[in-house]
Amino acid sequence: VSSEVPAAEKKRWTLGDFDIGKPLGRGKFGHVYLAREKRSNHIVALKVLFKSQLQQSQVEHQLRREVEIQSHLRHPNILRLYGYFYDQKRVYLILEYAAKGELYKELQKCKYFSERRAATYVASLARALIYCHGKHVIHRDIKPENLLIGAQGELKIADFGWSVHTFNRRRTMCGTLDYLPPEMVESVEHDASVDIWSLGVLCYEFLYGVPPFEAKEHSDTYRR
Repeated sequence: VSSEVPAAEKKRWTLGDFDIGKPLGRGKFGHVYLAREKRSNHIVALKVLFKSQLQQSQVEHQLRREVEIQSHLRHPNILRLYGYFYDQKRVYLILEYAAKGELYKELQKCKYFSERRAATYVASLARALIYCHGKHVIHRDIKPENLLIGAQGELKIADFGWSVHTFNRRRTMCGTLDYLPPEMVESVEHDASVDIWSLGVLCYEFLYGVPPFEAKEHSDTYRR
């Protein structure tokens, strides 16, 4: 099986190019399925998003940015986005298949990771973030739910929905409260260092099983 989905001379993909398999998960805007690209026999994950839901939540621009950014990133610890296509009702993203699934579920199952395993994951994440920041990309939503595990147990950063391509500082509030650095919580200017903060929070969570600022109420997390 080749490791690449051939670009097929930049042809436009259609649903007919794929055999659709079992569902891998569901998100706010659609579902993810295991799929096989018929020409190459390459196994991929096909993310199916409903246009109506994207429009309702006014996140079309966010999806456009996600596709634009992720399709240009090439790193062993970043989930590949091979391409996309769409029909009248849906948008389809052709993604690398991470065979061992979500890190979040693995952490729930194990409760916490050994120091060796945590160190391996943190080092992989750090390398991927150094690569992103070198390309002027800030992820801004690093958390266990956005990390996948490949067939060899390697970590993959996924979901670039909050990511931005930036040459300057930004002021928007995004991401998930448990993992946000103070400057983003307070909506003041921030830069690539926000991802480094999230990496520190993750390191703590890998070792202890809970994020350091977790609280029952949002307001308590905010205050901490």
